[in-house]
Amino acid sequence: MLRVSIEHYENFPVASWLCPPALRPAVVAIYHFARCADDLADEGDDSPEQRLAALRAYRADLHAVAAAKAPSPRWLRPVFAALGPVIARHHLPLHLLEALLDAFEQDLVKSRYADRAELLDYCRRSADPVGRLLLHLYGIQDADSLRRSDAICSSLQLINFWQDFSRDLPRGRVYAPAGDLARHGLSAEDLLAGRDGPATRALIRELCDWARALMLEGAPLVHRIPGRAGWELRLVVQGGLRILEKIRRMDHASLIHRPRITALDLPFLLLGSLRMRAAEGQA
Repeated sequence: MLRVSIEHYENFPVASWLCPPALRPAVVAIYHFARCADDLADEGDDSPEQRLAALRAYRADLHAVAAAKAPSPRWLRPVFAALGPVIARHHLPLHLLEALLDAFEQDLVKSRYADRAELLDYCRRSADPVGRLLLHLYGIQDADSLRRSDAICSSLQLINFWQDFSRDLPRGRVYAPAGDLARHGLSAEDLLAGRDGPATRALIRELCDWARALMLEGAPLVHRIPGRAGWELRLVVQGGLRILEKIRRMDHASLIHRPRITALDLPFLLLGSLRMRAAEGQA
């Protein structure tokens, strides 16, 4: 697959030199579709109601180009001019693109999650469609590959949450499930107040262990993706694991410090990618 953009829309793969050139325009079009929708949900000073209206208009233009009709001229970026031909050429499943919009809309109306199952249901819309769209481009549709792709994408979404407390909490979004918080004697208000301490770090450690287990469950998928794309997926997996390792090394203080992938991490990502084995569960 493709590299993880750590700076902007962190868990969406972005076309790089390892992407098969014939598929790069499709991947870029999908990325810009999601990036623009994410901006509609999060950037600027619009009210939640205005953001929801913008996302509804965005969805209408998605339906228009999927039906080979012209989109509205509303959007500054030529998102749909690029996406329409890609949908037609590759027969992209429209419901996967719509699922991403569902997640952005959900972020505007829901900011708490009762348990892990509810949070994974959010990941099913916010992250898993990305992997499934890429597998569709590669012509891989078997059930086990889809399951492992979902595990990787959900793990990346969770890792993004545990990395990005400092960005999500100011928006009032608490992705740590209430059940996990309660088990550690914490509440959403403790996180919103930035109360770092032993209980908070124990919570984050447990959440990171959950994300790591999901990543290792999905990791064998790298051996089913052909050629350069398979090596790119290795880097995606290793990037997620590297963030978890950085959180561990800071004693799970990611409530107050945000770990980042930098160029200095590249040797570790490459070495980890080379060491991956086909045996299930190894990464």
